[in-house]
Amino acid sequence: MSPILAAVLQMLALIVALALAYRPLGDYMARVYSSTKHLRVEKWIYKAIGANPSAEMRWPAYLRGVLAFSAVGVLFLYLLQRLQGNLSGSLGFASIDPDQAFNTAASFVANTNWQSYYGEQAMGHVVQTGGLAVQNFVSAAVGIAVAVALVRGFARARTGELGNFWADLVRGTVRILLPIAVIGAILLVACGAIQNFAGIHEVGQFMGGTQEWNGGAVASQEAIKELGTNGGGYFNANSAHPFENPNGLSNLLEIFLILLIPFALTRTFGQMVGSVKQGYAILATMVAIWIGFTALMMWTEFHHGGPAFDIAGGAMEGKETRFGVGGSSIFAVATTLTSTGAVNSFHSSFTGFGGGITMLGMQLGEIAPGGTGSGLYGILIMAIIAVFIAGLMVGRTPEYLGKKIGTREIKLAACYILITPALVLCFTAAAMVLPTPVNSLTNSGAHGFSEILYAYTSAANNNGSAFAGLNADTQWFNTTLGLAMLLGRFLPIVFVLALAGSLAEQKPVPATAGTLRTDKPLYAGLLVGTILIIAGLTYFPALALGPLAEGLAS
Repeated sequence: MSPILAAVLQMLALIVALALAYRPLGDYMARVYSSTKHLRVEKWIYKAIGANPSAEMRWPAYLRGVLAFSAVGVLFLYLLQRLQGNLSGSLGFASIDPDQAFNTAASFVANTNWQSYYGEQAMGHVVQTGGLAVQNFVSAAVGIAVAVALVRGFARARTGELGNFWADLVRGTVRILLPIAVIGAILLVACGAIQNFAGIHEVGQFMGGTQEWNGGAVASQEAIKELGTNGGGYFNANSAHPFENPNGLSNLLEIFLILLIPFALTRTFGQMVGSVKQGYAILATMVAIWIGFTALMMWTEFHHGGPAFDIAGGAMEGKETRFGVGGSSIFAVATTLTSTGAVNSFHSSFTGFGGGITMLGMQLGEIAPGGTGSGLYGILIMAIIAVFIAGLMVGRTPEYLGKKIGTREIKLAACYILITPALVLCFTAAAMVLPTPVNSLTNSGAHGFSEILYAYTSAANNNGSAFAGLNADTQWFNTTLGLAMLLGRFLPIVFVLALAGSLAEQKPVPATAGTLRTDKPLYAGLLVGTILIIAGLTYFPALALGPLAEGLAS
């Protein structure tokens, strides 16, 4: 079988699996967040944290819950790393340095999972399971909760109430993420991923000599890191490591877990606003961008111009022979169009255009389908912008889902789409101008610039993947990337929740003959164009200096 045909078959299998899970999971999540009943275990949790799950919250109270919970998470994870050297079950690893501990704490709480360290050489079982794995669950649950709050803003009228953050957080963790992650971990173990608490031991090598390895609860962490679109990895090689991703079947399973909830949330959105067609329009937009980016990536990576590429079946540098160009391309697009950041190949080794595709996927806002929750609220912001543009074209006050998009709403949406590019471009410019950050580069020219641009794009968009070649374990990068991750996660959430509150207070506007139908293919096409144009105009000059220049020169 040719490598291209194998890649197409993998893509088709993935689409079929996602289609089968779409409706049941989407409907189930809608029921979870619409139910007034609480499970017994959830009641125990509410009692332990002193929360009243039935109390409705306006957007400022909901936001305070998000920020307070996340701040406690940063502090707890920071202290856990700083105390690691004094804790049992840490495999003898020393405590983490302050700047790296801050970077890691910010990273995992912000659902980024950027890692400037070698996982198997720095973090013991206590930090991995009691700190990092826990944040993989709750940071993903926070993202879904914020998305659900925005959906309630569209669905409700004449009230500023958006639900209860603590109830949404607990339900997302207990009823959605935990059960699916358990099933995913069992399947990964069946595929060959490891799951244990073994200590450090020596293993023989094929070419002679020995190497030290430590075990860990890898399959369980791998399942939630993909399901929660967290990223990161137990080992430095991430999902290219055979203990984390043993074969082609596990590779497809991990991609499926990455895309599962973000796609299914469009069904949840349609159910909660009372029109599944609206969910299908958002889904169509996401799928069109995802398939288009995957096709472009395969073209760039399978394209070759010499006998070496012919023999290898494409640009195989930095790619695992277990997955090939096809499996690596599908994984790379899935992980950068979502906020996952896991990698099964070195993105830095992709062709110039291929590396640019991974960067542009993040720069779109990671909305096709995006992260757990963040992808849905990100594309709904873009949907508001698209409606506003359509309204300007015909001279009509824009409306979306029966809500008028006025001055306040469009200002909040504009602030949302501006904050991340501002972080990316300002931090990149500072790193290129100052001598200390530039010294961390091992490559010069366009590719060196791409390494820094990719790092801040990944951090501010809460992705977590990186171009190899950049030494990010310095005080400058640990600090600035940590700030980019926190600001890139929580400033947009402020605007999302403020927008949700504004929409929930409105009186519904009845549809008329002049109302733009936002559940039709025409609107989906307008939304795709809006997304590509906004990202293109914002990032094209920077991309031209990096991946585009490298691609045209090769």
